[in-house]
Amino acid sequence: MAPLDRCDVLVNGAGPTGLVLAIWLKHLGVDVRIVDKTREPGTTSRALVVHARTLELYRQLDLARGVADLGLKFAAVNLWARAKQVAHIDLGNIGKGLSPFPEMLIFPQDQHERWLIERLERDGVEVERSTELLGFEEADSRVVARLKRSDGEEARCEAAFLVGCDGAHSKVREQLAIGFPGGTYERMFYVADVALRGPVANHELHVALDDADILAVFPMKGEQVARLIGTVKREAELQKDLTWDDVSRGIVERLQITVERVNWFSTYRVHHRVAEGFRRGRVFLAGDAAHIHSPVGGQGMNTGIGDAINLAWKLASTLQERASASVLDSYEPERRAFAERLVATTDRAFTFASQDGAIARRVRLDVLPTFASILMRSAPMRRFAFRTLSQTLVNYRAGALSRGKAGSVRGGDRLPWVAPLQEGDEDNFTPLSSLDWQVHVYGAAPRELSTAASSRGVPIHTFPWSEQVARAGLAKNAAYLVRPDGYVALADPETRPEVLLRYLDELQIKARHPE
Repeated sequence: MAPLDRCDVLVNGAGPTGLVLAIWLKHLGVDVRIVDKTREPGTTSRALVVHARTLELYRQLDLARGVADLGLKFAAVNLWARAKQVAHIDLGNIGKGLSPFPEMLIFPQDQHERWLIERLERDGVEVERSTELLGFEEADSRVVARLKRSDGEEARCEAAFLVGCDGAHSKVREQLAIGFPGGTYERMFYVADVALRGPVANHELHVALDDADILAVFPMKGEQVARLIGTVKREAELQKDLTWDDVSRGIVERLQITVERVNWFSTYRVHHRVAEGFRRGRVFLAGDAAHIHSPVGGQGMNTGIGDAINLAWKLASTLQERASASVLDSYEPERRAFAERLVATTDRAFTFASQDGAIARRVRLDVLPTFASILMRSAPMRRFAFRTLSQTLVNYRAGALSRGKAGSVRGGDRLPWVAPLQEGDEDNFTPLSSLDWQVHVYGAAPRELSTAASSRGVPIHTFPWSEQVARAGLAKNAAYLVRPDGYVALADPETRPEVLLRYLDELQIKARHPE
C-alpha cells in the first residue's frame, strides 16, 4: 500500500489562490501542504491588475510593500472609439482617503506567482511540483487523497481538509460532481506581450472599441512594452495553432500601434460560470475552480485571493478549536454570493461591449464614452468606481456572522480605513496584522467593555475621534468587533458589554493571542 503522509490542510493547485491560502494558513500555525501537477510555475497567465482590497489583505502579512515595489501604478484610462480618443479618465489617487492603496497596480500573474512562491518557501513550505491529485475519499472525519508523485509512484495524504484551487478544469470539483453552470462567449480572444511604439505606449490603460473589434492595451513595467488583449479574426477562430498574424489587426493599425516584437502570444475563449457549491463536507473549492468570468475590471485573480483569505482563517479557527463550526460554514454563502453578483455584472458589461447590432454599436461607440467621461468628472462617481473595482465595497451583510449597525457601518462591511492624523502615526489597519479578532472603538471605550473583552482574551484598540473618522462612517464611542480578515462582525452603537459577550460566546470565539 502507498505510504501515508499527514497534514492539516492539503491544497491542490499552486496558482495565486492556492499560494495565498497556503501562506495565510502557515502564518496561522496550520500544517499545510500544497501540490501542483505542473512541472513549473505558469508563464502564460493573463491576470494583471492587483486591486486595493487585495493589497490591504496582503498588508496584514507584510506582503503589500513587495508587490507595490514590483508592480506598476497607472494613473489614467483612455477610451477610444473608431480610432478616435473620446475620453481620458484620470485615476491618479482615485481612492485617496478610502484606502492606503489609492491607485491601480499592474503586476502580471506569472511574476506574482513566483513572488508568492518565494515568500512561501521562506516560510518553510515548498510547492510539490509534478504531483497530481488522482482522487480522494472522506472517512472518519478526515480526507485521504491519492497522489501521483514526480517519480511516478503513488502516495496517500491524510488531511483534515482538502481545498481545490486547481482552476477551471478542477479535478476536485469534478470528483465532487458539483455542477459548473454558465456559458462561453462567441468571440475568441488573444493575449500578447509585445514591444511597441505609438501613442498608446505611455504607461496608461487604453480601451479601444470599433465596429467589430475590441482592444485593450495594458501598460507594463519597462519602456514601450505592453500587454494587448483583443479579438481574433472571425475566419481564423476554427484554426489551430493561431499566431499574431491571425488577430484582428485593423484596430491596432488604426490606433497607429507598431508592434516591433511579440514576446508571448496565446488565444482563449472567455467563460462565465459559478460552481453550484463551494463545499462538500471537508472539501472546498476556491478561485477559478469555483468561479470564472470575463476579464472586465480585472477581478478574477483578486476574487480568488479573497476566497483564499476568507477560508484560511476559518479553517485555522476550526482546526485550533477557536470557533464553532458555524464560522467555517459561512465560507460558502459569503463567497458564493459575491461570485454570483460579480459574474452577473461582468457578464452584462462584457456582452454589451462585444455584441453586434446597429443600436448596440451606436451606444457603445458614441454614447458610452461621452457618458463615462462626464460621470468620472464627478467626485462621488469616482469614489464609487474605485470602491467597486477595488473590491473594498464587497460586504457580507447578509451573512450569518454579521450583526448590528453603528454609524453607516454594518456588520459584514469591510472596516473603513482611517488615515493617521499625523505622519508617522499608525492607522487603524495596523492592528489587523495580528490576524486575530479585535474590538475597535473610535473615541472612548468604557471600562466595562474593556473588562468584558479581556475576559475572552480579545484586545481592544481605541483611536481618537476626528472628522476624518466621522467621514469614514464610523460612530463615536461605538464598538466594532473586527474579524481576522478585517471585516466588521458586530457593530454596536451603544457599546454594550453583554452584546459583545453574547456574540463571542455564541460563536465560541477564542483569540489566537489572548490578552
